[in-house]
Amino acid sequence: MALIGMVYVIARWEEKALVNAASKRGVGIKPIHTQNLHVFYGEKNGMPPVVIQRSISHYYALTTSLVLESLGVRVVNSAKATAAANDKVWSISVMVRKGIPVPQTAVAWSMEAALRAAHELKYPIVVKPTNGSWGRMVALADDEEDLRAILEHREYMPQPEMKVHLIQEYVRKPGRDIRVTVVGDRAVAAIYRYSSHWITNTARGGKAVAAPIEGDIGELAVKAAKAHGLEVAGVDLFEHPERGLIVNEVNPVPEFKNTVKVTGVDVAGEIIEYLITIAKR
Repeated sequence: MALIGMVYVIARWEEKALVNAASKRGVGIKPIHTQNLHVFYGEKNGMPPVVIQRSISHYYALTTSLVLESLGVRVVNSAKATAAANDKVWSISVMVRKGIPVPQTAVAWSMEAALRAAHELKYPIVVKPTNGSWGRMVALADDEEDLRAILEHREYMPQPEMKVHLIQEYVRKPGRDIRVTVVGDRAVAAIYRYSSHWITNTARGGKAVAAPIEGDIGELAVKAAKAHGLEVAGVDLFEHPERGLIVNEVNPVPEFKNTVKVTGVDVAGEIIEYLITIAKR
């Protein structure tokens, strides 16, 4: 029986790298494709003792983790940690309670309340959905007219979560942010993501450059991951012009292709080594 399982929706570069890293270490890894999976509660049916969650769909990741955990499978990351990281209200709330610095943020449950919050924060402001990644559905409002247009669009969407508005300060970054990859209790690699666009994300065309993991960068990233209960995470940091390093977001299913490309760090190997350690406990 395979020692490790990997739940996934699409086999991207990262998932293939994890399979290769396991193979190099002589460890069996069982790919578990969600669309081909059905599970009866109470029946483990040869499921590996440890599973890495790599589903890009938040709901697939959450539900498969919950079901596998009910069978006694050790899932990395856990369902609770995944849910906390993927829900921005939950995530920010967790970090604020732990004293982790985040952008100044207000949550509003109506258009009128969101407009008042933006007025207090001062324009420009950023409007975010309560869940999502790759910068999707994130908008910049330069003034009240912009914000009204954004909120009116959101208010007409049928999903109830689109009527919960995250209103956040616009952080004037130095043309970059920092993505730190955390495995276990260590920051294993970091990159600066440069872009002329205000969303500095390599999925949106940002350029990756190696960054240091020593000192405050690594320490803050590990602290943020642990606050959520995450064992493998991508932590996005901003360099705030007045407050220094702050945490923007935490990703429970991080991409790391560009990190490997510019740092040379074997991130997949680090993850597999961590999973092997758990499986052999």
